[in-house]
Amino acid sequence: MKPMSQMPLGKMESAAAGPPVYSVTEITRLLKRYIEAEPLFQYVTICGEISNFKHHSSGHMYFVLKDAESTLRCVMFRSYASRLRFRPQDGLEVYASGSIGVYEMGGLYQLYVQYLEPRGVGDLHFAFQQLKDKLQAEGLFDEARKKPIPFLPRRIGVVTSPTGAAIRDIISVLQRRMPSVEILLAPALVQGREAAASITAALEALARWGDVDVIIVGRGGGSLEDLWPFNEEMVARAVAACPVPVISAVGHETDFTICDFAADLRAPTPSGAAELAVPVAADLKDGLFDLAMRLRQIWLQHQARKREQLAHLERVLRSHTPGDAVRQRRQRLDELVQRLLQEVGRQIAKEKRELYLAAQRLDSLSPLSVLGRGYAIARDGRTGRPVVSAAQAELGQELEVLLQDGSLRTRVEEIHAESAGSLGQGPGDREVGVDEGG
Repeated sequence: MKPMSQMPLGKMESAAAGPPVYSVTEITRLLKRYIEAEPLFQYVTICGEISNFKHHSSGHMYFVLKDAESTLRCVMFRSYASRLRFRPQDGLEVYASGSIGVYEMGGLYQLYVQYLEPRGVGDLHFAFQQLKDKLQAEGLFDEARKKPIPFLPRRIGVVTSPTGAAIRDIISVLQRRMPSVEILLAPALVQGREAAASITAALEALARWGDVDVIIVGRGGGSLEDLWPFNEEMVARAVAACPVPVISAVGHETDFTICDFAADLRAPTPSGAAELAVPVAADLKDGLFDLAMRLRQIWLQHQARKREQLAHLERVLRSHTPGDAVRQRRQRLDELVQRLLQEVGRQIAKEKRELYLAAQRLDSLSPLSVLGRGYAIARDGRTGRPVVSAAQAELGQELEVLLQDGSLRTRVEEIHAESAGSLGQGPGDREVGVDEGG
């Protein structure tokens, strides 16, 4: 460091017997020239905690670095601030590199920051975690919003470099697994400052005009800086907003990007993405053949069961058909009629026997049977009233005498009265004489 006596001085007022006198502006400019000329201050790295951070609308960043005892004003102009991968914030401990200078208007020395990195972790890692936390808090990575990958896509869109190994691997795997699938490439830059915008544009073009069923977006392996376009916020939001399901395939299996979290499905490699996008056609054919054989076997078994059921139902139906029931009823009716006729015959025979016996009993009690034994019945010739006693008869009375084989018309000539139970004539009997006539 040069002594002050060797530094060029500006205008000053001299006193006759005293040191020179400087204006505030002059001394400030002297300090500015002295400090900015010092090689040590032309590029220095300072560690401290950010405080009072402000991101001006002009793009410049203003903040203070502090430690336990001191503070240092810092400014990071837009040209450097635009290169930051992360967003500075109060309380963050950082390494700030740049030059020390003096701001003349305020008379303050400050650090003009050209490079800023979080302490303990690289700026890319910190920016990655910072953006991941932000988008996750917004729900951009929620499983509920992720779309299912179609099982048999007709056309697959690919967003990657047309000259990289990734597209060759994807095409090779797709053609081997599913030769019939169509592949539509949307060329994009996958590395460099313009890559994020290129990936976003290609993705949006495929979704709008590509008529694809699924999109693979990614690239082959590389360093964190190489893969960084897939950690940009615009790419993550474009992937999440894409109406077509997106498979992210960035780098190798150990590489993770923000794009992986925003996509509907993450593949470990571009080749792995192609394997996840389509099944193996030959396996599907074999599976279909097996299913067809199983279906045929099941169908044959089903037919056999149905035939058995049909035969059983036919037997049941035949046993319950109206014709059979009618035949059964007719046969039963014939049996009942026969039984009825037999019963009627038996009943008639029984009644005949009973009638015969009653007739015999009646005949035994009939006057006609008495007549057959030599007796006769006398009745009044005019009234037909039976004459059973001699006292009923009168001389000259006409009587009708009923015999076994006819009748006689007679007149009473004599009346002989006899005692009851006496067949002979006794004293006092009244004699009845009958004059047969007619």
